[in-house]
Amino acid sequence: MSRRRKAEPLKKTARTPLSLRFGPRSLAFRVIAFSTVWAILTLIVIFTLITTLYRQASERGFDSLLSAHLFNLIGSVGVSEGGSLTGAPDLGDLRFSEPNSGWYWSVEPASEGVSGELHSSSMTEAILSPSVAEVPFNASFQRSYATEGIDGEELEVFESEFVLDAKNRAARFRVMGNKTELEQEISAFQRRLLTYLSLFGVGMIAINAIAILLGLQPLRQVRDALAMVREGTAQKLDGRFPAEIEPLADETNALIENNKRIVERSRTQVGNLAHSLKTPLAVLINEGRALGGAKGQLIAEQAASMQKQVDHYLQRARVAAQRDSVVYRTPVAPLVERMVRVLQKLNPQTALTLSLPAVDIVFAGEREDLEELLGNLLDNAMKWAKSAVAVTVAPISGKRTGSGKMTGSGKMTGSGKEGAVNLFEISIEDDGPGIPEDKAREALKRGRRLDETRPGTGLGLAIVADLVNEYGGVLALERSSMGGLKAVVRLRSLH
Repeated sequence: MSRRRKAEPLKKTARTPLSLRFGPRSLAFRVIAFSTVWAILTLIVIFTLITTLYRQASERGFDSLLSAHLFNLIGSVGVSEGGSLTGAPDLGDLRFSEPNSGWYWSVEPASEGVSGELHSSSMTEAILSPSVAEVPFNASFQRSYATEGIDGEELEVFESEFVLDAKNRAARFRVMGNKTELEQEISAFQRRLLTYLSLFGVGMIAINAIAILLGLQPLRQVRDALAMVREGTAQKLDGRFPAEIEPLADETNALIENNKRIVERSRTQVGNLAHSLKTPLAVLINEGRALGGAKGQLIAEQAASMQKQVDHYLQRARVAAQRDSVVYRTPVAPLVERMVRVLQKLNPQTALTLSLPAVDIVFAGEREDLEELLGNLLDNAMKWAKSAVAVTVAPISGKRTGSGKMTGSGKMTGSGKEGAVNLFEISIEDDGPGIPEDKAREALKRGRRLDETRPGTGLGLAIVADLVNEYGGVLALERSSMGGLKAVVRLRSLH
């Protein structure tokens, strides 16, 4: 036997962290999305409320300032004996001195016997006011309105008519404020507030997301602990869990223990059944042989067939009970090496080569099942080979997209949950006559023999197919590059 070891690295499955597994079905995604939407709506309401209150306060302050300037202006202007307007108003605001600043005042005659006109130095052009019919005065002979300024700015105007002396001579007083400046100040405040609230919102959402993800970390611990139990590296969920999750862990541990008891009880019952049937069937076989003749031969053959069928279905029941087991772990390389050595000694005329990977592969099943699977395939290859048989073991990657079945390409299919899995492949090929592609399916049927000239029962490949199917793997019969048959088995591994 020659032995080659390929330095082929095993592609391990990286578990996706719980915090990165986002999607509509993710609990973390739902909680974070809901809290984010709620935070955004809350900040929008806060922004709207603050800006509305700020605008109202600013406009009231603006109106109060114009009203104060108006009364100051009224108190600073008089009328001479000749009827001319007199006075040098100083409203205490430099903007009334800057040309075209948007802040103006003016005093104009409002009755007969008054002449002249006064205005601020900032007012370089006349600013028209609407007629009384358009904007009437109130009971206090005051009115306010908006108009356009000298440079196109929006002005807020406070206007009043006031009697200046005992002769009932009156003047019209106007104070104008730049409403555009007010709007700019409000807009600047809104931008600053939006910036601060945005930063606050981002920080709040980030802290909230971190808190939620940290709070869900115990669920990831439970998942990892379950994975360890499933792979056989742990017998139960170990560790300290929060009070909310501890009952889940306790119930899961109880379920695992109950499952173990059920499996052990089933194995015991299967063993008892096999033992109870073994003696009666052996008696029938012996009696049939002792009876002789056609009837005795028929009895012996049927009893032997019953014994094979019972053994087969008992084995299937045992394999089904331990499929995806949390207990069984079988290192592949030592088992394959031992079986190849035995067969090489029994068949020295056949050149048997073995190729193993540089990494250790552990079969997720019982050693006896892998031995029977390999034994049947190797026995079939040695029986049909002309001079050479090649055995190759290699790790492959697979993807679980369902309930656990695999396709020939190593992809798990079905209707269940998606997830990456570790797989390995055993291929056994020979240089014999092979099997035609249209006959490969027939060869897997129980008791079906394509060549009656060779010894055998026709159960070997069927048993292999049943075992592979029960473990959720795949068996493929292909044409070998050596000229004969290539049997490829893909099964789940723990590493």
